[in-house]
Amino acid sequence: MKTITIICLTLFAARMGAAQQGIAGERTGASVTAPGQLLNLPIERIGVDDLVGISVYDSPELTRTVRVNANGDIRLPMLTRPVHAAGLYPEGLETAITTALTAENVLVDPIVTVTVAEYQSRPITVAGAVKTPLTFQATGTVTLLDAISRAGGLSDKAGSLVLVSHQSAAADVESTTLVQRVPVQALLDGSDSSLNLSLQGGEEIRVPEAGRVFVLGDVKKPGAFYLTDGSESSVLKALALSEGLDSFSSHTAYIYRKEGGTGIRNEIPTKPERRSPS
Repeated sequence: MKTITIICLTLFAARMGAAQQGIAGERTGASVTAPGQLLNLPIERIGVDDLVGISVYDSPELTRTVRVNANGDIRLPMLTRPVHAAGLYPEGLETAITTALTAENVLVDPIVTVTVAEYQSRPITVAGAVKTPLTFQATGTVTLLDAISRAGGLSDKAGSLVLVSHQSAAADVESTTLVQRVPVQALLDGSDSSLNLSLQGGEEIRVPEAGRVFVLGDVKKPGAFYLTDGSESSVLKALALSEGLDSFSSHTAYIYRKEGGTGIRNEIPTKPERRSPS
């Protein structure tokens, strides 16, 4: 009987302790977990379409997740006016919500916590001659090489430049699109660290395909070939891609090239060097 009594008392004490913890959690609002606390997202400025988690101590009716609207505002119950959130860090939004709740006499001395549950305002798009084109959100530090790496790297058809477009707007001036041209080889070999641009979100990275040259006639492998080395391409390199001249080819080759904007095709004769077999 003593053993049974001790077990019953132990179970009763454990249940009482759990019940007291549940009551304490309800009083402190701890039962509502802000999504950002679980995701542990980096702290960035809040923007349009971001999802923020708001926790107000001892006010479960105000504790919720809210998405920032197109005007950069959020709305909370019992507040007659929206609270502007775009451009603020979570700490700044905490202050703005606290001020609004106090000014409208909703709470006397509110304790507000804000976390970011989801970023949707900082998209980076990587398209063109990459292995896996994608769009992702810029959280934390993101560089141009990071973005290309997330897209699986450059494809075999990538040209010699990477184009980075982003919006730039000064005060009272309409936004304009700025395009930066980054040479691929210098970016990859790290010869100039400034080329590895720091991305803030809103950028579009495009990797154009390399130009193609068509090699036809008395060559061993006629076809279309990508010239990935840009201005360093030459007739000899084009012939090398086609595995060289056939044994019955003449001593003269012709380059057919359209002049930009005119549509006129020029015929340029050239004499590729023929090497005698060793």
